[in-house]
Amino acid sequence: MIVISLRRASLVAALSLLALSGCVKKPTPLYSWGNYEDQVYVYFKADGSKSPEEQILALQQFEQTSRATGSKLPPGYHAHLGLLYASTGKEDLAIEQLQTEKAQFPESASYMDFLLRKYKK
Repeated sequence: MIVISLRRASLVAALSLLALSGCVKKPTPLYSWGNYEDQVYVYFKADGSKSPEEQILALQQFEQTSRATGSKLPPGYHAHLGLLYASTGKEDLAIEQLQTEKAQFPESASYMDFLLRKYKK
């Protein structure tokens, strides 16, 4: 008798845990990463598979998608976009992106200042 009631109790407990685990909401990520990591990989791979202009376009599309869904852009996004702008000769846009990165992520200030010194006249 005791064995049957223990089995029944453990079965009820297992079913209860199973039912409750279905109610757990998956946490939402802090940032939207999209194709950003892929673009960074292509940039550092430097095999010529994508030009800086193509990378800029891909990042701009990712930014539009993120903003449309209300997602935050990840750390490093604006800095990376700034370096791509600089590589195409658009230093004014590069400076703007580096300053945006510095404002959004103050912990990157010393590195952004280092990069900004290269482009500020």
